[in-house]
Amino acid sequence: MPHIRTLYPSLPPSTPTVNYYDWLLGHPELIPWPEFTLHIDGVTGEQRSARAVLERLEHAATALSLSPNDGGLGLVAGQRQRVGILSENCLDYPVLAFALLKLAVPMALLPSMSTLQETVALIKLAGITFLFVNEEMHPHAAAAARESGLPEEYVFIIQGHVTGKVSLARLIEHVVARGLPRVPTQPVRDDTLAYLVFSSGTTGLPKGVMISHRNMIFSTAQMVAITEEDEKGKPASETIPVYLAVLPWYHTMGAHAYMFRLFLFPKTLIVLPRWKNDLVVKAFAKYPITHLIMVPSMTYHVVHSPELAKIDLSSLEYAAAGAAYLPPEIRAAFERRAKNLLFFYEGYGLSECTYSAISLPSPGVFGGRVNPLRGMAGILNPSLEARILREDGSDADYNRVGELILRGPTIAQGYWNNKDATKETFKDGWLHTGDRFYVDRQERFFYVDRAKDTFKVSGKQVSPTEIEDALREHPSQFITDVAVAGVKGERLSEELVPRAWVVLSNMGKEKGAEAVLSALDDWTHVRLSKHKWLRGGLQVVDEIPRVPTGKILRRKLQDEYARGGHQGTQTKLQTKL
Repeated sequence: MPHIRTLYPSLPPSTPTVNYYDWLLGHPELIPWPEFTLHIDGVTGEQRSARAVLERLEHAATALSLSPNDGGLGLVAGQRQRVGILSENCLDYPVLAFALLKLAVPMALLPSMSTLQETVALIKLAGITFLFVNEEMHPHAAAAARESGLPEEYVFIIQGHVTGKVSLARLIEHVVARGLPRVPTQPVRDDTLAYLVFSSGTTGLPKGVMISHRNMIFSTAQMVAITEEDEKGKPASETIPVYLAVLPWYHTMGAHAYMFRLFLFPKTLIVLPRWKNDLVVKAFAKYPITHLIMVPSMTYHVVHSPELAKIDLSSLEYAAAGAAYLPPEIRAAFERRAKNLLFFYEGYGLSECTYSAISLPSPGVFGGRVNPLRGMAGILNPSLEARILREDGSDADYNRVGELILRGPTIAQGYWNNKDATKETFKDGWLHTGDRFYVDRQERFFYVDRAKDTFKVSGKQVSPTEIEDALREHPSQFITDVAVAGVKGERLSEELVPRAWVVLSNMGKEKGAEAVLSALDDWTHVRLSKHKWLRGGLQVVDEIPRVPTGKILRRKLQDEYARGGHQGTQTKLQTKL
């Protein structure tokens, strides 16, 4: 199969490379913006207008650049300084981020849900020289700073108040009180690091993905081009959309959806610190939320949580899910709840390509040539190329499954201080994603599974995702969640066989665990080929372990099984062969 090239027009080259801050804020569309509310704190109710946010981030850049003797941090481009942000979502998170972009000082987006040892490891890996944390996380951050060797005086507060600690708000107040002028935006090169974001790390510690200002420009330009194509011939909307900004901003999806693309068009963001059912319920009750971007675990909550069953989703016009695989039946259940939904966006991306690589087009785009199909990931984003590789490294034909590799200006520079991982993933200018896809003759991409999750039984490929989808499709709706992974079989010690872990629905609990597992086992015999049968057994668990983005921690399930963790009070059924 030849290289797949995007159907969208190519993006103009960005030469010379400019600072992303100037590129984003240099759009003439910003000038006639009317005054509107950009940020609303979903917990406290505090509101900030777009102009107020712009002024605040300019003051923040000035404050950060002042020398320590003058009440600042002395941040200067090119001085090997890296600022870590360890915080839940808050109104000053994008203020700090844009100030750092303006100064061309790299930031590291540290996961707020990490354990102490994980945080220590990431601070050391990234070489953090300054750390900003929110009030609630200060004890965790202070302990991590001590263990990593970061001096306590280099820990600052991004939101809230901690006695004896300098906050971003106080730094800004200092600049405003003295009437200090704005600092100029610092120039950048093609390889100037903008930020580090950390991969999900389902096995081992995450890797620091290096994203440049140039990567950010092209990634955002992709979205602009896709939006313009989608909106051709459509009347311009006169209302300002209202987003529930609940995705974690340390993650690629949340960072771009709600932070780095903040000033592209008018919108109001209802900012929640994290996903909590009670906060989500209150937000939907108080605000006319029109847009909701989720990871699959959030979509699961909306569909299955009794607490969220009372949410009125009638105001929703657009929803989206990404960062991990979303089962079609979960999407369908969500769409049944949100009866006025105009479109449900899906796509495919990863931190290593800055954000998105494949996007689901609106119906009618390109003359209807690529109308969306159920289960379709989308089409290739502007200025990207793709290939599908077979196991022997040759190009797969249309409709044949293989590993997706990508090339283009949004591909990251590699992994921070990890030459071996960089060499393995970034080869000859191509990003090897580790995800398996197939492409039809209309150049539509379909996700199959993660290459590392697949295994062979009797020499035949087994996809855990395929088995999971089959189990979810059981007509009696006995389960709300499921994971499948390979475990050691009894015939050949080196061969893995499929095993399923399931979470029972209320109907499943009424039916009884043994009866449900027997029914599911029989179902797989009807739906799947023999080598895909659950020879490793089925087991009822309280929940499926996942990373915050929704990716299943299959390794954790496999390790627990290997240690005999299946011998507890949970039900286990050996499949009938």
